[in-house]
Amino acid sequence: MADSRIDECAELMANKGLTIAFAESATAGWLCSEFALTPYSGKVLIGGIACYDASLKVSLLKVPQSLIDDFTPESMEVTSEMAHRLSELINADIYVTVTGLTTPGGSETEEKPVGTMFVFALINDKPASFRKVFEGSCEDIIRKTIHATADMLISELSDDSAP
Repeated sequence: MADSRIDECAELMANKGLTIAFAESATAGWLCSEFALTPYSGKVLIGGIACYDASLKVSLLKVPQSLIDDFTPESMEVTSEMAHRLSELINADIYVTVTGLTTPGGSETEEKPVGTMFVFALINDKPASFRKVFEGSCEDIIRKTIHATADMLISELSDDSAP
């Protein structure tokens, strides 16, 4: 069963005739999988790419290595670029990309501790994003990221000016 906020988001998208695609790093496809569990999956979900390792961001999505070198694989700059590159690979109305630090051993710093997550969306070419720091286990961080992403999308799609 899908997370209730994802279910609400998918229903809103279905009612608006919108489709969605994902490129996920830290969440490794979990966000896309949540959309697959909704009754609206056949109407809204196009698919996704799990690009956990930075090398896949470069080889599959064509994110420039220099951008990763300059900002780290877990950054809003790379997350944004992933969404723009995903739009060149998959035809959808909404592109959602995720990077972040769910466990130690990445690019964590005092300013970017484990639990820092970056989400970027292009909704009919309109950007929406957040950077949040979540507490807890790897699973907790991913679950909280999924909830926050659903909240962001619902907010954006509920705006009267949204398609």
